[in-house]
Amino acid sequence: MDTPRWLTDEEQAAWRSWIEVMRLLPSALEDGLNSRDKLNLTDYQVLVELSESEEKRLRMTELAARTNLSKSRLSHQIRRMEEHGLITRAECPDDRRGSFAELTPGGQAAIDAAAPGHVEDVRRLFFDQLTPAHVASLGQAMAAVADVLHANPHTR
Repeated sequence: MDTPRWLTDEEQAAWRSWIEVMRLLPSALEDGLNSRDKLNLTDYQVLVELSESEEKRLRMTELAARTNLSKSRLSHQIRRMEEHGLITRAECPDDRRGSFAELTPGGQAAIDAAAPGHVEDVRRLFFDQLTPAHVASLGQAMAAVADVLHANPHTR
């Protein structure tokens, strides 16, 4: 067995801080969405993806990939959002097995109402702690990591 490539003290500190942010930030953002808008973070993510798509709809397989949700979890999520009038499901005319998730007017209103508060939470909880140099470095670092993860699906 090869010798492990242990983290340096600086890498270990950065990694532990990253883990702490990943543990705390999603629940803090979700608390804001839930208290103001009665949405959870996954609801918001689905609404963002649909609202930013060209026709306000996406194939379920594409939406699953963009949200990193399994097909079964996405199906449950979509069913729940349909019950709240945020989205509808539509058949794909050229593929009987495929379907679309489509943003409803109620879903558009929900994302329009939630976005300002959510962005303020992101700014207050995350970006307000960073200098412009931090933001630039963080963006470059996260893009480098994302490139590796996208290129090597076996690493997930």
